[in-house]
Amino acid sequence: MLKKLTALVVALGTVAFGAGAQAETLSVAATPVPHAELLEFVKPGLAAEGVDLDIKVFTDYVQPNQQVIDGQIDSNFFQHKPYMDSFNKEHGSELVSVGLVHVEPFGAYSQKISDIKDLKDGALVALPNDPSNGARALLLLQNQGLIKLKDPDNILATARDVAENPRKLKFKELEAATLPRILPDVDLALINTNYALEAGLNPTEDALFIEDEESPYANLVATTAANKDNPALAKLVQALQSDAVREHILEQYKGAIVPAF
Repeated sequence: MLKKLTALVVALGTVAFGAGAQAETLSVAATPVPHAELLEFVKPGLAAEGVDLDIKVFTDYVQPNQQVIDGQIDSNFFQHKPYMDSFNKEHGSELVSVGLVHVEPFGAYSQKISDIKDLKDGALVALPNDPSNGARALLLLQNQGLIKLKDPDNILATARDVAENPRKLKFKELEAATLPRILPDVDLALINTNYALEAGLNPTEDALFIEDEESPYANLVATTAANKDNPALAKLVQALQSDAVREHILEQYKGAIVPAF
C-alpha cells in the first residue's frame, strides 16, 4: 500500500514540477539506521517536488554537525535537541532544529544477564561518553532504581553526579558507536537505538529495559540559523512528517522507533 502511495505521490509531483525544470540539491548528513533509511524513503517524492536529496552517511556524532557548520553539507538528521544544545555550547555554534521526526527509545542491553534483577553488585556498566547521551543513560538507570543522581533532572549529568550507588556499579564511558561491540566485555551497556539496530539488536525484544514513547529525546532535522528558511529544507521536513512516513515507521520498525509528530 505504501509503495503504491509513494508511486502516486511521485507521479502527481512530477506533473506539478514539470518536465525540464531544474531540481535543487539538498545535502543531508545522517547516520545509517534509521535516519538514512527514512531519507531514502522520502527521496522519490522529494525528487518529484524538485528537490534532489543528497544523503551523506556518517557513523559518528561529530562530523555531521561540524560539516553543516562549515557549510559543506546543508543539514543533518541524526540527533536530539539535548545533544544539539550540548554541541552548540561546547563548540560555540548555532545549529537549530527545523522539525522533529521520531524518538529512538534508549535501551539497556546485556549478553550476561536476561533480567535486570540478576545484575550483580559491582557490575561494569558502559555508557555513551557524550554529555547528553551519557546523562540520558544515567537517567534511565535512575528510573530503574539502580542509582540516584544529585539532580534527577540534570540532562548533562555524568557519572560524577551519581549521589547514591547502592549496587556499587562501575561505569565505563565510551564512544556511542562502539557500545554494541563491547557488549561481551561488560555486564550492561546503555545503547542508542540507531546503533543497536545497526548491530542487529531488536530494542523491543532484546533490551532489558527501555524508554517509553514519552521520552523527550526526539530526533530532529538540524541546520544553521542562516539556512533555517531554506524552502528545500521545508519540503524535506514536510515529507518526513507526513502520514506516509508515520505509517512506514510503525510498520517497518515495530516500536523500535516511534513518530514524534
